[in-house]
Amino acid sequence: MKESDMFNGDIKINYYGALCTMMYEELHRDTPQDELEFYLSYAKKEANILEALCGSGRFFIPFLKRGLNIKGIDNSHEMLEKLKLKSPNADTFEVDIEQYQSSEKFDYIFISSGSVSLFTDIRQCKKILKKINLLLKTNGKFVFAVDTVASRCKNDNDYNIKVSLKLKHDYILILKSKNWYDEKTHTQFSPSIYELYDGKKLLQSEFMNFQIHLYELGEMDNLLQETGFTKFCVYSSFNKEIAVDNKAEMFLYECSH
Repeated sequence: MKESDMFNGDIKINYYGALCTMMYEELHRDTPQDELEFYLSYAKKEANILEALCGSGRFFIPFLKRGLNIKGIDNSHEMLEKLKLKSPNADTFEVDIEQYQSSEKFDYIFISSGSVSLFTDIRQCKKILKKINLLLKTNGKFVFAVDTVASRCKNDNDYNIKVSLKLKHDYILILKSKNWYDEKTHTQFSPSIYELYDGKKLLQSEFMNFQIHLYELGEMDNLLQETGFTKFCVYSSFNKEIAVDNKAEMFLYECSH
């Protein structure tokens, strides 16, 4: 597949395919404790919890192991397959957030790891925030993170190897990517190529049209207000330090309505 095909609409933006999922699993074997404790701090034993964009279960499974009542949604079949291998009875749904239908409402909804930044179309982001607002109980909590302008990568025009992993049976998995930043839309584009080798023989390749929206302080506040969230705090760390500038690489939001 040619690189130009990445942007013709055939490849879904930010979709985690088979090779991307394989590398994600290799690089994220352990759940970061500071981030896990942050999200757990909002979880009550009797609460009805939803993790949107639960992926392969890096946070979802630790919640389950603590006996919490949690459901998960994700649009990646490959990621959810990995989750099911770890926890076959996990209550998950393969669906885009906008399409998720539920008769129940939730005490606590969270989206981890800055994944809200994956919604680079602000109109889509607002639809998702409205959907979450509808799924949230009165006085419920919605907690999430976004990447900020401080996490911007340097522009480069050529694909460079960013990660090379040795797998079982002498297979090698490589990630090549390049970056450029759109100042007008605050979007960082990082088209990526995943390649799986047996020695020098290329077995499989996969393109990922990866892009994220990088937020300035106050930018998300406006979106939350427009989508019905009346109360929110913005933190710059998992220790819940109040964000005061754009120096932090991630903003954490605690919201209710």
